[in-house]
Amino acid sequence: MPEIVIAALVHEGRVLLVHRSPNRHVYPDVWDLPGGHIDAGETELAALAREMHEELGVQITTGSAIHLCRLEAGHGEDSVRFSAWLVGEWEGTPTNVAPDEHDEIRWFRPEELPPLIHEPVRTAVMEAMRGARA
Repeated sequence: MPEIVIAALVHEGRVLLVHRSPNRHVYPDVWDLPGGHIDAGETELAALAREMHEELGVQITTGSAIHLCRLEAGHGEDSVRFSAWLVGEWEGTPTNVAPDEHDEIRWFRPEELPPLIHEPVRTAVMEAMRGARA
């Protein structure tokens, strides 16, 4: 089963989302967390760091990453396992360095979060952000 890591980069009470390009084969034209496939032999955190660099041009501080949730989506051969992480520290300014995958990136406050591809991930992000403000 393919495994995907996704990250909620959080800064000043806002989370960074990417808008998937309308020409994407899977989940086109929707907002989601950035991320991608875990390569063979790669740990989740290593994949997370690589994907954030490839998609946003940042170097995350893996020690700041907090695991949010894990879920499986799809059926049979189309099943995919997702692992979502909250990341609070990184070097660099997030920019869209993967315009073939995303046509926009934007910061959202929890109350502004649009629907995400997987609602349990959205719920986990919102709960984590509420906890961080408490």
